[in-house]
Amino acid sequence: MFRSIFNTFVNCFKIPELKSRILFTLALLAVCRLMAWIRIPNLNGAALTDYFRNTAQSGGGLLGMYNTFAGGALEHCAIGSLGIMPYISATIIIQLLTAVWPQLSKLAREENGRAKIVQYGRYLTVLLCLGQGLFFAINWEHPQNVFRGFTGNLVLDTNHIWWYRIQTVLIMTTGTMLLMWLGEQISDRGIGNGVSLVITIGIVARLPRALQAAWEMFFPPGGLESQYHPMGTGLMLLILLVMVIGGVIAITQAQRKVPVQYAQRAVGRKMYAGGTSFMPLRVNYSGVMPIIFAQSILMFPQRLFEGAANVVGVPFVREVCLGAARLLNYGSSVYLIIYSLMILFFAYFWVATQFNEIQIADDLKKNGGYIPGVRPGQGTSDYLHKSMSRITLAGAIFLMIIATIPIIMSRQMSIPYDVSQFFGGTSILITVGVLLDTMRQVESHLMMRHYDGFLKKGRLRGRF
Repeated sequence: MFRSIFNTFVNCFKIPELKSRILFTLALLAVCRLMAWIRIPNLNGAALTDYFRNTAQSGGGLLGMYNTFAGGALEHCAIGSLGIMPYISATIIIQLLTAVWPQLSKLAREENGRAKIVQYGRYLTVLLCLGQGLFFAINWEHPQNVFRGFTGNLVLDTNHIWWYRIQTVLIMTTGTMLLMWLGEQISDRGIGNGVSLVITIGIVARLPRALQAAWEMFFPPGGLESQYHPMGTGLMLLILLVMVIGGVIAITQAQRKVPVQYAQRAVGRKMYAGGTSFMPLRVNYSGVMPIIFAQSILMFPQRLFEGAANVVGVPFVREVCLGAARLLNYGSSVYLIIYSLMILFFAYFWVATQFNEIQIADDLKKNGGYIPGVRPGQGTSDYLHKSMSRITLAGAIFLMIIATIPIIMSRQMSIPYDVSQFFGGTSILITVGVLLDTMRQVESHLMMRHYDGFLKKGRLRGRF
């Protein structure tokens, strides 16, 4: 098997077009990684790097997730600190508005309208970068408000504070727009989805730190005795990793094939014969979005309760606010329950806003297609709604399990966060999904030149 995979990689470089696309992609990804290390002027990035390294055990939460998506650029105060997330956020906002705004929905169905929607997303990205950049620039002046337990100063020169703010915001906005442009270039002239690869390379770049943390788990420096047994805990973690990756691949690829029959029809003087096809309904239709939404929203209530406790002077109200903040502490039982329920809610919310069963039923009816045993029109719409509701429940439950595994490992089992994040959550879902998509594109190039793919018959295992 390993010899076959090695031969496949060799075949990739035998095709000139595929070779140039792979090398072009690797070169641009190297530029993306370089942007995660070039620090913004007038900022003490080394102090923030030490802070993140010392608080790696509790590295979860919104800032930890953002730092992961930015490839560690945030902890270095680098020019790519905002990462590609403002562009992702803008795209999500435009997609949600398209589902509820008739003008945007009309544009999405037109060929020229799609280009306009992409342009609107770029404009919104600039606005989000300016807002988020100003947020970070101001909070870096008082880092204790954002980074708990941080001591020292991040801004080196406070005599020209407004020049520092303008400079920092412009540099961070330019960095995000450059990452967006590099991602688009990879999609057009490279291999794979460029924006997704930019996020993935940032996640994978943290793998060496995770391996070092895993080694120190079992063999602590300084001759200290480890509380983890290499054979027992190590074997358990290895089995869990294989099960998680296998489950993510299976659910990512899983789909329900709804048979569709097309009737014979005449167009002009030509008669087109009917045929049988299928409509794939993905089990995990929402992807990683429910986890991102739930984790982002849950960061605010605890901060609000803690802020209220510091402001309110009434002792009883202050104790109530502190108690609510403790209940919503990252990794607590209440947090996990609310987190899981929010993932379930957002999974259905994403399907409700992005999967338009009424339009699909109308398109099938116009093209002479129908689902055997189901009436066209409203009957087809109800059937698709019922089917998506059932398979979405299975996908949402899987997301709940995957999302809570790294939290339980980090907070309940005291496993370093750098290690636990590769056992589930957004990191493993994004990485596996993007790698599968990239493998499909590489295999399509190989099969066109009659080369074998990564697996037999050019098909990826786990397809349903």
